[in-house]
Amino acid sequence: MAAPTGPLKGLRILDLTTVLFGPFGAQTLGDWGAEIIKVESLTGDTWRNSGQFRNRGMSGQFMAVNRNKRSLAVDLKHPDGKEVLRRLIPTVDALVSNIRPAGLARLGFSYETCAALNPRLVYAVATGFGQDGPWRARPAFDEIIQAASGFASAMGTDEEPAFVPSLVGDKICGMALTAAVTAALLHRERTGEGQMVEVPMLETLAAFNSIEMFGGLAFVPPIGPSGYQRMKARRPVRTKDGWLTMLPYSGENWCAFFEAVGHPECIEEFSVRDPVLRARNIDKIYDRMRDIAPGRTTAEWEELLLRIDVPHTAFAKLTEITEQPHLKAVGMFPEIDHPTEGKIRQARPPARFSATPAAIHRLPPQLGEHTSEVLRELGYQQAEIDELVEKKAVGVA
Repeated sequence: MAAPTGPLKGLRILDLTTVLFGPFGAQTLGDWGAEIIKVESLTGDTWRNSGQFRNRGMSGQFMAVNRNKRSLAVDLKHPDGKEVLRRLIPTVDALVSNIRPAGLARLGFSYETCAALNPRLVYAVATGFGQDGPWRARPAFDEIIQAASGFASAMGTDEEPAFVPSLVGDKICGMALTAAVTAALLHRERTGEGQMVEVPMLETLAAFNSIEMFGGLAFVPPIGPSGYQRMKARRPVRTKDGWLTMLPYSGENWCAFFEAVGHPECIEEFSVRDPVLRARNIDKIYDRMRDIAPGRTTAEWEELLLRIDVPHTAFAKLTEITEQPHLKAVGMFPEIDHPTEGKIRQARPPARFSATPAAIHRLPPQLGEHTSEVLRELGYQQAEIDELVEKKAVGVA
């Protein structure tokens, strides 16, 4: 593949993460040009066999968050495996792990130990719960965090919570991890100072959810209920031949909408010009919009809404997302030839950098595919590598 071109080119990251939260964050650093060395156990990241695959160990889900990485298979409980990591740490700019800090310390890789090996190191831990809180030792998965953060309550109700049918906690926190590591690296570049960074899932998702869902709880004492009424009222609308989301947002939008559909009386009836009064009437407004929608086809609605400049879109089916007109035009889901998995499809890096473009420059690796390569870079001779493999301190593809 091509050499890295992103804004983080030249930086080197140790990725000691598994499943989704950590690997997604680390992959983005790789998409942005950093060299990522993924340190895996001899049995590999458990996500290698999650979901669908052509070959065991290379599932679509694993490949979606582990491109732009080299795979180094090491047993960190083996003395010689520990030595490999000790020799790696001085060569990298950051270490990212979702092993709980206490577990890392038991392995001999606490922040203090790693900082002694590399004082400029950014040592980032992706945790389930903040390590200064009483739940610090609990295991965390997406459902746990959706439940504990209030996200499931917002998705459903207090009486009947519901999960978002997506691993949103892992993915949101993965993006937060990317941002935190990048910020710490910027500080290091300015000052030479490394540091420990923690990105806890519960705190991250709770903060994310609070932005609009606090509602009246944003004030002390509360001035109203929690939640954001418009979020609960919004629904897809059924047209004559399908589905559409239309979102008149401003007072001008709503006036133009009701004029265009022949219901100007709704402008005063629902007080759509006043944002406060409009919010109070939002359930009635959306009900009226849903009553009107079946009178036109989806295409007719799109033509009308484009003409009056009202935000809208037809719904894309998940099975047809690669054909969504805008995404297809911008090449969002390129097809890639993988040497062992055949033709695969992935989302390209979505962020655009005019001078330092992000790119897919290395394909998702097999377990231990780069073990020998990385060890040679550390000064190991082939005979030593063979011995480490024999001892089961490291693994090769």
